[in-house]
Amino acid sequence: MLKRIKYILILSFVLFVDGYSQDPTFSQFYANPLYLSPSFAGATEDYRLGLNYRNQWPAIPGVFHTYSISFDKAMPNFNSGIGVLATYDVAGSGDLSTTNIGLLYSYDFNINKQWHIRPGVNFKFYYIGLDIYKLVFNSQLTGSGTTPSVYPPSFSHVADVDFAASALTYNDRIWAGFTLDHLLVPKTSFYGDNSKVPIKFNLYGGVQLYKKTRLRVTLKEVLSVAVNYQRQAKFNQTDIGLYYYRNPLIFGLWYRGIPFLTSQAGDAIIGLVGIKTKQLHIGYSYDFTISNLIGSTGGAHEVALIYEFSTVSLNSQRKKMRALPCPEF
Repeated sequence: MLKRIKYILILSFVLFVDGYSQDPTFSQFYANPLYLSPSFAGATEDYRLGLNYRNQWPAIPGVFHTYSISFDKAMPNFNSGIGVLATYDVAGSGDLSTTNIGLLYSYDFNINKQWHIRPGVNFKFYYIGLDIYKLVFNSQLTGSGTTPSVYPPSFSHVADVDFAASALTYNDRIWAGFTLDHLLVPKTSFYGDNSKVPIKFNLYGGVQLYKKTRLRVTLKEVLSVAVNYQRQAKFNQTDIGLYYYRNPLIFGLWYRGIPFLTSQAGDAIIGLVGIKTKQLHIGYSYDFTISNLIGSTGGAHEVALIYEFSTVSLNSQRKKMRALPCPEF
């Protein structure tokens, strides 16, 4: 009962003050590349289909479930890539949901023989929904209720448009990029007041420390280090980690919560295991909480499935896109 009352008080606070929501985060950044940056649209051999699922804090009932589906295609004759990305995030017993559906485009420039730069854009539709009938109000818990009273919102959904822009530079072993998301600052309030999604800044990059190939083309063994920094409103998050790939297996270890660069220092350690074939990539990761919530959340589970395929015959001649050195997960 005390937990239920606590959740109602939190809900009351959220409903009556100006709110600024934050985006869900995937631990397997490069297994959902279009979500990380629209510059990755079409950064594949031909076609790519991605499915992602994240279950955060499963020990707490009805918290955060995030789903993502993406599809993109390389257009090497135009040095471009196009894609579509849809994400669905649901939280809480009231099924507070956020849906994004976006169209992405990227273009690849040759700076010189070694370096490329790849800007990208994402035009998207933003939708927030709430099932008010699944919520439990204070008057249902106590006879006198609480102060202030919680009134049902005026709207059950909010819709808006949004835009993201990015740039990525890379060579055969190094990559670095940034993304600016929610540049149109979409509305989020069910009461019609001034609650919006703040602009999110994402800075990422990495380097292949060791690389071994077969026939100078096929990767056989790679060791990479990568970093990912995010800032949205007053919140910061920095992740740093290692990836080790030895055909066909990949392993990863990340640390989230670098002091002075993260709002919650020492937040989580993330373990990853995956398998990569020519067409199919499957990854699983687990976020082990190391903060003061260690015994309460149950961590986070994440699964990624990527399928790459080509409709071009082996004997046909076609320009190919320059391969990115980023990890698969």
